[in-house]
Amino acid sequence: MAEFETLREELKHYLNDTEISAIEKAYLLAKEAHSGQKRHTGEPYVTHPVAVAVILAEMRMDPPTIMAAILHDVIEDTTVEKPEIVEKFGKEVADLVDGVTKLTQITFESHVQAQAENFRKMVMAMARDIRVILVKLADRLHNMRTLGCLPPKKRRRIAIETLEIFAPIANRLGMHAFRVEFEDLGFASLYPMRYRILKAAVTTARGNRQEVMELIETEIRNALKKAGIPHWKLIGREKHLYSIYKKMHDKHLSFSEIMDVYGFRATVDKLDTCYRVLGVLHNLYKPLTAKFKDYIAIPKANSYQSLHTVLFGPYGVPIEVQIRTEEMHKMAESGIAAHWLYKTEKSLFDDAQMRAKEWLKGILEMHTSSSSSREFIENVKFDLFPDEVYVFTPKGNILELPSGATAVDFAYAIHSDIGNTCVAAKLERRLAPLSTPLVSGQQVEIITAPGARPNPAWLNFVVTGKARSNIRHFLKKQQREESIELGKRMVETALHGMELNLSQIPPQHLDALVEASHLDSINNLYEEVGLGNRTALLVARQIARQSHALSQTKFSEHATGQPLAIKGTEGIVISYSKCCRPIPGDSIGGYIEKGHGLVVHIEQCPNLTAYRTNPDKYVSLRWEDKVQGDFPVDLKVEILNQRGSLAGLALAISNSESNIENINAEEHDGRYFSVSLTITVRDRAHLARVLRKIRAVPNVTRVVRNKPKLKKKHKPTSLP
Repeated sequence: MAEFETLREELKHYLNDTEISAIEKAYLLAKEAHSGQKRHTGEPYVTHPVAVAVILAEMRMDPPTIMAAILHDVIEDTTVEKPEIVEKFGKEVADLVDGVTKLTQITFESHVQAQAENFRKMVMAMARDIRVILVKLADRLHNMRTLGCLPPKKRRRIAIETLEIFAPIANRLGMHAFRVEFEDLGFASLYPMRYRILKAAVTTARGNRQEVMELIETEIRNALKKAGIPHWKLIGREKHLYSIYKKMHDKHLSFSEIMDVYGFRATVDKLDTCYRVLGVLHNLYKPLTAKFKDYIAIPKANSYQSLHTVLFGPYGVPIEVQIRTEEMHKMAESGIAAHWLYKTEKSLFDDAQMRAKEWLKGILEMHTSSSSSREFIENVKFDLFPDEVYVFTPKGNILELPSGATAVDFAYAIHSDIGNTCVAAKLERRLAPLSTPLVSGQQVEIITAPGARPNPAWLNFVVTGKARSNIRHFLKKQQREESIELGKRMVETALHGMELNLSQIPPQHLDALVEASHLDSINNLYEEVGLGNRTALLVARQIARQSHALSQTKFSEHATGQPLAIKGTEGIVISYSKCCRPIPGDSIGGYIEKGHGLVVHIEQCPNLTAYRTNPDKYVSLRWEDKVQGDFPVDLKVEILNQRGSLAGLALAISNSESNIENINAEEHDGRYFSVSLTITVRDRAHLARVLRKIRAVPNVTRVVRNKPKLKKKHKPTSLP
């Protein structure tokens, strides 16, 4: 009972005897369940859940949360099951315990996968009850405080997980005190030598700074008194060690550059007094206007509110000052937990709750569009940015996004359909590239078009998890639909060579083939064919065999039927080789690349040679009569090195309704130079018109289409 007495003393400050008695019953169950179990420190295991409960009691959490903290490991580590907890302590406590219980019943391929699945479950439970994350954060905090007894490898892994996931979550929920302790403990475990050196340097620097700190503090105090500001407090503010390390590492700053900044925090009783204090400080020292931030008018995503200003102090030293009310300070330190700890002003807490729920709603949307737990946790990490930009919609609404967010992130933040169909953006009423990083204060307007699709290149510049997960989800869905369509056409083409038609095959025979292939549906089978994971000829033979028609068909072992027609609109499951750049009108063939679909080459391309003798890989192709789209083609132009030659060449290409995608010029002998071009054309007839236009340009001596080149890494004798 000794370990419970510390908790009892804390609980007496805000709970009655009946509530404490119920918590004690939970302790007795946990003590009995964990009997004989030891921590790595050698202490009885029950000391850990009790310590977690003490952390939550210091936050003045309600009795169900305290009981859940005491019982949070019994389902995982003991024979106690959820129904027993429901029976003895109620469904509310049991659901909280279940929310923080780790998954141990499932075997995972790796620790990374297990971590991702645990996090996914925690987020799902957190969405149902925000108290789940408070228990989980307190659990992780006590584990970090006792990390020293673990082996170095395990210490390092837990420290990385804490810095990457739990510290950002604490920050996102406005729990500054938790975040600071997570970061400093994680830093000490991950880089013990750097931690010790930096800690010693900070201790030395504080002594050297003392005189200047006292001078600045005295001048600020005198100014506030002279202005008649009521009920204020002023304290010096020190950066924590991990914050110093991150600034040195990320911004390539020296230790002296960071320690040259002097920090203070002023707390007052009322909101309007914050702005009065700001005026006093700006009269005392000259402000650096570019560094002023008003987080009171526009709170951060985690409900943090404060005025931030940077001043030029005595001796030209920079002074950072934060100005806030007592209520704002409580929210800044404890965030979502401030409601229980301080009984914070209801409107302030409701705002924090609303923001937390909005964030969780976004997390759940990411979960539905992520294909795996690992992809989900990756997307969430992108969303846990500490800094925000604030931009305006055309109607004047404010939208907060992570630092570095682009117009595409903005579009997806409004709605996934707007993101999926956006084609352009206007920043301050001017057209700008979708990849342009947004700046606070900008008005952003998204232009959409029916039928538009996300571009895979967007994944290179979006920063929000919501945008990233939605783009990936759409592309996977698009690839699946296109793979099914291509696979079905390939199977039909193969069946034609056996004098069979897919429409003649009874559905039950196709179902039998699907079952034999251990797939869920015939569409899954077509998708496998379209992606190159199964060969169309083999699937066609299996269909024929299932239909008992194989013996009646007339085909050779290598029969593939009529060539497969290419429309040019198949999408990402068909790619056109860069070595020969096939265009409509060329004789073409192709091969199946596993996992990627069909690769199209010109029939004479040497890179296609190795596949022609392999019917499982080679696909006979032809162009449809009406092909849509523009296709790249490589040209080489010999031209005199004279002023205006390149301009004339570019004008001729433009006048022939073509576009230059890439251009590179190399000088020959001072008189001539060779220009390598990649242009887009609709077909061979269009290419012929472009070539005629180029030949008519003065100073052009020769123009040819590049011949297919054998890839260096390709070996025709060995098939993939």
